[in-house]
Amino acid sequence: MINFGYTINTDRQIDYDSNDKRIAAFLSENEPTFRICISCGTCTATCSAGNFTYFNLREMIVMLKRGETQQLRTDITKCMLCGKCQMACPRGVNTRNLILTIHRAIEHFERP
Repeated sequence: MINFGYTINTDRQIDYDSNDKRIAAFLSENEPTFRICISCGTCTATCSAGNFTYFNLREMIVMLKRGETQQLRTDITKCMLCGKCQMACPRGVNTRNLILTIHRAIEHFERP
């Protein structure tokens, strides 16, 4: 091949269709309010844990819907279950139960 002085970059797109969406499906079945979240960020703005650590519930929900669960186990343990996010949510998402259901989903799907 002739070297023209440049190279073609590899594709950097994320293929979300190949991601594992089992946890998101489990959440939709066990906590129906998960589906009505519009990712407005009100939960993150009122989060007590987010003031002291890097905990972003909105980002976590978006990543779950995309099927990206790599950081889920470490991020979910930062939640203090105080309930401020649930009181502030304009859509009425039951975030406390959502967090507890995420814990159950992790144990269910990440068993050896």
